[in-house]
Amino acid sequence: MHATVKTVVGVAGLRDLAAGDLPDIVEYWTRSPEDFLAAMGVDRERLGTEAQIQARFEKAIRTGDANQPHIALAITLEGRLIGYTLLNRYSEDVNYSHWHIIQTGLRTKGISTALYPHRVKAYFDLAHIARLIHQTRTSNIGMNRVLDKFLPVSETRYIETPDGVAAPGEFHLRYVRREDIPALFARAAELRAVQGVR
Repeated sequence: MHATVKTVVGVAGLRDLAAGDLPDIVEYWTRSPEDFLAAMGVDRERLGTEAQIQARFEKAIRTGDANQPHIALAITLEGRLIGYTLLNRYSEDVNYSHWHIIQTGLRTKGISTALYPHRVKAYFDLAHIARLIHQTRTSNIGMNRVLDKFLPVSETRYIETPDGVAAPGEFHLRYVRREDIPALFARAAELRAVQGVR
């Protein structure tokens, strides 16, 4: 486990992704309704087939190599898989993260907010990176709400080839460096105090 934190719906955590998690992740991408994928702005060509999705995540299972280009972590609630986060590394300063709660009923329960600083710390702990870029579609209200609690938008622009499996579109960009991590945890503590979660 890289982190655990109490939320209003139970103990959420981050751990290394395992081979046994892959069927649920592949099912999320291949069985989600078309309108859900369209709302996320997924490019079906870039998403690929079931076998391609499986292969992509197999390569993201952590090996312990700090130079591994893709690293995935499982998001858990009370020990069971409910989502994943993925770090895509390209250079010291160009690194993108993705975050998906794959259990539909848990998407608005505060889990992403509670785990956010732990997620960022895990990226910097596990990989030799100097900067992380959050690239979120402007229409992704939920994820932008989470990030707004911690970081301002640095710029908004049209991106022809976004990271991951997104189609071209308008994106908010936010940047995080290692030295920002203490402030993220301080902000998380403020939010938890407001919620009354200890």
